Amino acid sequence: MKPLTKLFSASTKHKGDYYESLALNHLKKHGYRLIEANYNTRFGEIDLIVKNDDSLVFVEVRYRKNDHHGSAAESVTPSKQKKIIKTAQHFLTQFNLTDTACRFDVIAFSGDNSQPLQWHQNAF
Repeated sequence: MKPLTKLFSASTKHKGDYYESLALNHLKKHGYRLIEANYNTRFGEIDLIVKNDDSLVFVEVRYRKNDHHGSAAESVTPSKQKKIIKTAQHFLTQFNLTDTACRFDVIAFSGDNSQPLQWHQNAF
């Protein structure tokens, strides 16, 4: 992981990787196990796919420097949600997991550090 002082000069990809690693560490502390990171299809990408008990959780990780144009969690628009759902359906079909319980979470970070991490379970 990059120190925070270098984070702000890092590319968007590096920032994304950094916040995804923070989110994954948080999930692991709560007993979740990583199944897949950055799962890509022609429909879109899912940042993290984790497992807890008998459920798969598809996690979107978002960062916003500030809330001037809405919070990080609010940036998961209905259009983005549709892409994530289609990508999740592809994953479930590809691995023959269509009968598996699943949910969609959002882990959001705000650059002002007022709430360093917000975990929205069953976000959509």
